Amino acid sequence: MKEIIVNPKNNDKKLIPFLLHSFPTLNENTLYKALRKKDIRLNGKRIHENVVLHTKDKLAIFISDEQLFGISTLLSVIYEDENILVLNKPAGICVTENHHEEATFTSLVKQQFGSQLEPCHRLDRNTTGLILYAKNETALKILLQKFKNHEIEKHYHATVCGFLVPKHALLTAYLFKDRKKSMVYITNEPQKNYTKIQTEYTVLSENPRRANERA
Repeated sequence: MKEIIVNPKNNDKKLIPFLLHSFPTLNENTLYKALRKKDIRLNGKRIHENVVLHTKDKLAIFISDEQLFGISTLLSVIYEDENILVLNKPAGICVTENHHEEATFTSLVKQQFGSQLEPCHRLDRNTTGLILYAKNETALKILLQKFKNHEIEKHYHATVCGFLVPKHALLTAYLFKDRKKSMVYITNEPQKNYTKIQTEYTVLSENPRRANERA
């Protein structure tokens, strides 16, 4: 499922042109079929094809990521050798977990490059970034161990509202994963069974105009 919040630029746009522009590889027949099956909802309500969108409307689209984005768009190869394959995962698709019976990023990778490939780590569904795949069991074991030992670093770029003070910091906290409840707990103080985590950030740029608009 893909969620979209309509921005002011698309205020008063009709639904069909908006979706076809947002997803260039989306087939019109697939789109109309989804509307007939009530697989597209606006602000939680089922809609018809002639609906007009307004700023801050929320669209929920129950169409598979493979149909929305297309395999060729999804599978952008960044690096490849005899042991590993690195691809850029777009936002809006799960690496492995899937609760909507949609294609996952890994299922598309295996379909295109071979069933032997296995992901060495994950990214959140709504995060764009590099995914490292192992082509064989030996490479997978080595890479999993390197991630466990923090020999491979992950760096993220994020857009935030407001201004961060200070501009650079190393934050320390403590994390606990409750796998039974599928919950993550974070505290500023050490606790039993909690893992120490550190996040270092640096402000790369600021846009005072945008911050004032949001305020």
